[in-house]
Amino acid sequence: MNSKTVFYLIIAGLLFCQSIHAQQIPSIKHAFTVIAHRADHVIAPENSLSAIDSAIAHHADYVELDLRTSADSNLVIMHDETIDRTTTDRGKVSKLLMSVLDTCHFKNSAETIPGFEACLQHCRDKINIYLDFKNADVRQTMALLEKYQFQQSVLVYINQPQQYIEWRKWAPQVPLILSLPKEVKTPDQLALFLQKYPAEVLDGNFNAYSPEMVTRAKALGVRVWPDIQSSNEMINWPKALATGFDGLQTDHPQALIQWLTDKGKR
Repeated sequence: MNSKTVFYLIIAGLLFCQSIHAQQIPSIKHAFTVIAHRADHVIAPENSLSAIDSAIAHHADYVELDLRTSADSNLVIMHDETIDRTTTDRGKVSKLLMSVLDTCHFKNSAETIPGFEACLQHCRDKINIYLDFKNADVRQTMALLEKYQFQQSVLVYINQPQQYIEWRKWAPQVPLILSLPKEVKTPDQLALFLQKYPAEVLDGNFNAYSPEMVTRAKALGVRVWPDIQSSNEMINWPKALATGFDGLQTDHPQALIQWLTDKGKR
């Protein structure tokens, strides 16, 4: 191996280490991170401003919100491609104007679908955002994050490889979340995955991780905050703690926070 090859290998290693650690995740006040899935959607309509308010009131650390784009290129919060399941109206988000979406009511509620800007105003200085990047433009999203000085209070969940490329290209300072692929089952496989796709946080089903995998991720400076949400998720909280997680995405933030507090883990 010649000196030039060694030099490039050293540079590649330094860049890898930097990519793992350069992005700082938002600071929180608690030892265990609680992420309210689609905001506190068991209490209020999912991804609604009232659901955000409930998560804030119950002292969650993050609200998870799903970002999409309307027909006239406005950023809107909606989990599904369509508004059929959650509202009294019908249609694809990408085919509806924002002026129409603004009038669409959630089922059994007077609330309407919020735009991303309204959510940023609602969350600022109160709670961090775990942004599930469904279908949007990175630069447009960053412009709003910068407008509301939210760059230090957001994590972005990546759904496809091109999104990863775009976020690293246009907003390399923003910390990213990746789900662990199903084929990754050992600590060594986890390390290889992170070498290929450096991320600040790992997501995925809590059952996909062993304690050894969580330990390896932490050694690499990566948090593991998996999904545990379900109607009966409470029975799995002790297993999650035993696995070594220090964060969970939950459908029951208030109950999880109370349970963690009682255990002295919050």
